[in-house]
Amino acid sequence: MQKSAPLITPVLIAGCTILMISFAIRASFGVFQIPIAEEFNWPRAEFSLAIAIQNLAWGIGQPLFGALAEKMGDRRAIVIGALVYAAGLVLSSFAVSPEAHHVYEVLVGFGIAGTGFGVILAVVGRASSDENRSMSLAIATAAGSAGQVFGAPVAEWMLGFLSWQGVFVVFAATILGVLVMLPLMRAAPAPAGRAVLEQSLGAALRQAARDPSYTLIFVGFFSCGYQLGFITAHFPALVTEMCGPILPGGALHNIGITTTSALGAVAISLIGLANIGGTLMAGWLGNRHSRKHLLAGIYAARTLVAAAFMLTPITPGTVLLFSVAMGSLWLATVPLTSGLIAHIYGLRYMGTLYGIVFFSHQLGSFLGVWLGGRLYDLHGDYSLVWWIGVGVGAFSALVHLPVRERPLAAA
Repeated sequence: MQKSAPLITPVLIAGCTILMISFAIRASFGVFQIPIAEEFNWPRAEFSLAIAIQNLAWGIGQPLFGALAEKMGDRRAIVIGALVYAAGLVLSSFAVSPEAHHVYEVLVGFGIAGTGFGVILAVVGRASSDENRSMSLAIATAAGSAGQVFGAPVAEWMLGFLSWQGVFVVFAATILGVLVMLPLMRAAPAPAGRAVLEQSLGAALRQAARDPSYTLIFVGFFSCGYQLGFITAHFPALVTEMCGPILPGGALHNIGITTTSALGAVAISLIGLANIGGTLMAGWLGNRHSRKHLLAGIYAARTLVAAAFMLTPITPGTVLLFSVAMGSLWLATVPLTSGLIAHIYGLRYMGTLYGIVFFSHQLGSFLGVWLGGRLYDLHGDYSLVWWIGVGVGAFSALVHLPVRERPLAAA
């Protein structure tokens, strides 16, 4: 009897570690919204634009690093990504103008691209067996959420005894530390028939561009970026300013969460914690059910959760409930979307093809982050930008339904 391939491999462990650290740092940026704005007396839109530019650069860099990994090797691409990430963080720590932050966040965004999902998931996907691939992608995605669990609270804790500049430098050293995992990041090239092996990257891109399903996946991923980008960047500030007080003697107060600022950081952590379970469940379901229908259901559920949150008074209790509910849906789209692309278009150019789709995600993230700051400055709250997110979520739920799930060669 043939022995089953193991689910947990050195490549998966290394990939999870890199994603965890990369996303811990990335998820903490919302915590710096108020400290940086207050130090320089900037409008909220200025640092929001810096984070938005970071997300856009991440989206632009994702297919570039995917192609770089396919041409130069995965590990070289990851090294370049970590170096650029660290450089952006260190330079940002010296920035004293909005324009400087905007420029340096381009480096941070490219660094996240080189140490994030596009490159890492492609390696994990190639290193996994067919029966384990969906679950392996889910575990790696959940590792990014695990980073989110401690990223924002650690940043909030460090701000208690370090300046925000000092925290950025510590983060730069940390992202360089993940390079010790590189020797484990080895995956054999994806097996393929002669026709696929002879296909160039350009031909693969043209083939996908002509496929309506690829366009629908590209468009549908936009709302995921909008919602995640806005919440990551602005939810700590929203909770700080719009949530009801934490009452003395209550459960939160008794465990040391005494301010809405601390609750905002904990909310981001709780979203990441809930998403670990949600992402793993999505990976398990992706092996057994239609990925496009699962994606449509996730976007529909996000729409309902977000609408319910704004239609009820914002209290510490509703913040916690929202964080758990949204967290269970947070990155559940990633293993399903990346798995769908691998299933339809194959593994050889998965990094680049997923990277292009991810660019749509980051366009949405740019808009969600920037619009959040811009509309806050105009209206004094986040209500309008939140309801726009509800609308685009409903749109994505619908746009995934016509996607064709058969492999392209079989279509």
